[in-house]
Amino acid sequence: MTYPAIAELGTIASLWAHPDDETYVCGGIMAAAAANGQRVTCVSATCGELGTEDPVGWPPDRLGRVRRWEASAAMAVLGVKDHRWLDYPDGGLAGIDPEEPVARIAEILDEVRPDTILTFGPDGGTFHPDHQTVSQWVGEAWNRSGRPGRLLHACLTDTHLAEWGDAYERWGVFMTADRPVGVPVEKLAVHLTLDGERLDQKITALAAMHTQTAPAMAVLGTDAYRASNAQETFIDATEPR
Repeated sequence: MTYPAIAELGTIASLWAHPDDETYVCGGIMAAAAANGQRVTCVSATCGELGTEDPVGWPPDRLGRVRRWEASAAMAVLGVKDHRWLDYPDGGLAGIDPEEPVARIAEILDEVRPDTILTFGPDGGTFHPDHQTVSQWVGEAWNRSGRPGRLLHACLTDTHLAEWGDAYERWGVFMTADRPVGVPVEKLAVHLTLDGERLDQKITALAAMHTQTAPAMAVLGTDAYRASNAQETFIDATEPR
């Protein structure tokens, strides 16, 4: 199931906290839009230099450098040619005075004039403070720029949580005691189901982000990893949840 047609999304601005957020949440959308010749601008607030359980083997300078390379490879696979870094500290976004990042994001929106903006919802998907902060920044920047285009928030559907929620608990995906509210499919603004070549493309891009995705791929196996990443779902930010 796919709606609306990807072409209807027009020019896309895709704004996230860490490299791999965008590929997990909307890699298929960005790839399909890029293949159509639509403009896709992707923004990462940090380079994800703290994204490891082994900070001795992966000190921040090393991991940040590698994750930039991984992101470049993933963007090449997806066909996204405009990927930008804001270079804020991983794990520290909530402590930053929002005035500068909001102004910088507003400048990007003023330049790109997107028809569609993709970012986290208020829960950040996993309740990661960086994810939640980016959601706040993008919403404020969108308002400051005169609300160009349609702001869409990533979400999980009730059917997805019914299928994968227990697994997410086992994997420790959620970072607080809070849990996302599943959205009924009929309330979605964008619902993309990936299969075949397009799903291959997304999984290849995720595989390029080896430092982040290799453990999950090893634990789940190919079929389950593909299945868990085949849906990309967004809700209109102005609609009540």
